[in-house]
Parts: sequence; structure tokens; C-alpha cells
Amino acid sequence: MAFSMAGNGSPTAITPLIDVLLVLIIVFMVVVSMSQEKGLDAQIPQPAEDARQTPPPERTIVVQLVWSGTDQSPRLKINQDNVSWGDLDGRLRDIFKRRAERVAFVKGDDDVNFEYVADVIDIARAAGVQKVGLLTKEKP
Repeated sequence: MAFSMAGNGSPTAITPLIDVLLVLIIVFMVVVSMSQEKGLDAQIPQPAEDARQTPPPERTIVVQLVWSGTDQSPRLKINQDNVSWGDLDGRLRDIFKRRAERVAFVKGDDDVNFEYVADVIDIARAAGVQKVGLLTKEKP
């Protein structure tokens, strides 16, 4: 750009200050990006190949009502362990006294009357279960 200066009248070329600032910004960006160092290489310990890992403890509690025939109350299971109706309250209290998450699920066979499901829900709530969910059969 050419500006005329008052005085001698000859135009002089002055580089605008904004161009200088843009060049400085680009130079600083290049210098900073080149000066970044990589972090240290970490060696993560690997488990032994022959060590067998135990499965995590069962977190989900499912009370299952299994149809046992007409005019009989259904059999109960807690995570595949057979339980009698009289022992259900005590077993649930034992399970949930050490847990922070007090959630249980109830799953009933198709032929089980809902009154038995409601009884299990009442027993579970009395045993300290805060949330009771109902499981349904999976669709193929």
C-alpha cells in the first residue's frame, strides 16, 4: 500500500501492522506445534496366561415362579437356586443386607396366576427390596 506523507509528498510503502501480526501468529502456531513432546510410553501389566479369572459375582437377582401343576402353588427359584415359600423372605433379606443396589426381578411362567407374582412382590418389598421389576418371555 502506498500512503502519501504530509511534508515531502512522496508516497512510501508501509506494511500494515495487521499483516505483521498475522505472520507472527502463524510463526508461533508452527513453533508450538513442533515443540510438543510425546508422553512417556507406559507398559501396562498383563495378566498371566494360565491364570483363570473367576466370574464376577451375580448382581442381578431374579425370583422365578415355576408352574408345578394345577391346584398347587408354583415352585420358587432365586437365580436358579430352589427356595421354599417360607424361606423366601429370609433368603432375600440375607441377599440384600449387604447390597447397596436393592433391585430384584420377578419372572413367572405363563400358567402362573398373578396372585402368586403379587405375593412374591410383597415379600420382596418386606425384605428390603426397593425396586421390583417384572421380566417377560423373550420373543424369538
